[in-house]
Amino acid sequence: MNSEKELSGKTVLLMAIAAGVIVANLNYIQPIEGLIAASFQVSKATVGVVAMLTQLGYAFGLLLIVPLGDIFNRYQLIQVMLVLSIIALLVAFWAPTVTIFGLASLLVGITSVAPQIIIPYAASLAPALHQGKVLGNVLSGLLTGILLSRSVSGLLGSVMRWQYVYLIAALAGVILLVILHQYLPRDQRAQPNLHYRHVLGSLPQLLRQQKHLQGAAINGFCLFGVSNVLWSTLAFYLAAQYHMGSNVAGLLGLLGITGVLFASIIGRLVDRYSPRLTIGLGIVFSALAFLIFASLGHFFIGLMVGIILLDLGTQFGQVSNQAIVQSLNREASSRNNSIFMFSYFLGGALGTFFSTFAWSHFGWAGVCGVAAIFLVIAVLGHFILREPKQLRPVQ
Repeated sequence: MNSEKELSGKTVLLMAIAAGVIVANLNYIQPIEGLIAASFQVSKATVGVVAMLTQLGYAFGLLLIVPLGDIFNRYQLIQVMLVLSIIALLVAFWAPTVTIFGLASLLVGITSVAPQIIIPYAASLAPALHQGKVLGNVLSGLLTGILLSRSVSGLLGSVMRWQYVYLIAALAGVILLVILHQYLPRDQRAQPNLHYRHVLGSLPQLLRQQKHLQGAAINGFCLFGVSNVLWSTLAFYLAAQYHMGSNVAGLLGLLGITGVLFASIIGRLVDRYSPRLTIGLGIVFSALAFLIFASLGHFFIGLMVGIILLDLGTQFGQVSNQAIVQSLNREASSRNNSIFMFSYFLGGALGTFFSTFAWSHFGWAGVCGVAAIFLVIAVLGHFILREPKQLRPVQ
């Protein structure tokens, strides 16, 4: 397959848009947690558990479904997962009780893994010397989806019933499905000789054999955990500190546009310099963000500056880690990505759970304390499991 021919600018843009639209499903709940709690007449901690289920479902979807990208035709697999995601969103829209909504949220997480099939697909089509740039562009779409999902969800939740957020997401998925079926490149790289049990059984071995995969997994766990510590509790903090609603929580998500604008630049820095450098910068930006939240979070401008730094730190880590993971082994690219993203969203799920627990018992200081624990682990991983100084050509 001629990768330069297959991976035109329009194809990269389509993959970026698809990744953004689908990953948005995971974050719709964050700005409207308070509305959901009031609607079902449950505690905020209960809704925090539901939000965790979405992230946890995504983590297990990454572990159990994404490796199928090394076996089956990815053109078809992406579309199958999108159909299942649409069904899960419709169940979330309909859910009459918090229990059913929690189950639907778990299914939304499990079925919204198509972006993590798209990412190694894009990497496999990209010319080796421009892989970081291509991944940066696709991940720009991913981060844009995260940002806009928070903003759209928060704004819609302020003008209509929160359930309609999930109905609109399902309709967006239907439109995307039609477009992908027509324009996504056909995949010729399926390996039918691989069996699902063998693929799953190979995951521990791949992790054990690849030190840089271990480092990326730990770093992703920590930096996405830190990100979710903020976004899972921001709506609660805004209501308590500033008496502001879900619409403001959604609008603050737009501050992360800095990360979107820098994603392609970060990809170029990884290609030109060192992923060790860019991951270190990701840790520094995330740490600075929570220092500002802890000391100046009671000032609105401090909150804004911290959000910009946090999203920038998250993006530095995400692009750098993805570039490392996709440089390891082309034949195992989906499985490597599965391992990395499982750890990534497991960190996000635990960040969500522990931060909402800390908020309920210790307030904002407890939330910042949870972030500090994640950051200490990130620093230890950075110095013990050192990232590569340079990316090597894909094997």
